[in-house]
Amino acid sequence: MAHTLSANKRIRQSEKKKLRNKAYKSRMRTIVKKFYAAADANDVEVATAAYNDAVKIISKVGQKGVIHANQTSRRVSRLTVRLNAISA
Repeated sequence: MAHTLSANKRIRQSEKKKLRNKAYKSRMRTIVKKFYAAADANDVEVATAAYNDAVKIISKVGQKGVIHANQTSRRVSRLTVRLNAISA
């Protein structure tokens, strides 16, 4: 247990950040699953819409620092490759 006021405050802040980051990651994973489900079904229109949503969310999560910038790029790249594969 922390003894100082500042240590207690840091504990409170880190708990809030943890919950916020968890929500961002969960949202990101959900939208990526939607994209992959549409891609597996070869539904180009739905996959394109889900792709746009996924890229937007992944970029936002990356900007917030929840995931590393390289992970952001890698995730978007993999989605793009998959979308191009079903579009062709």
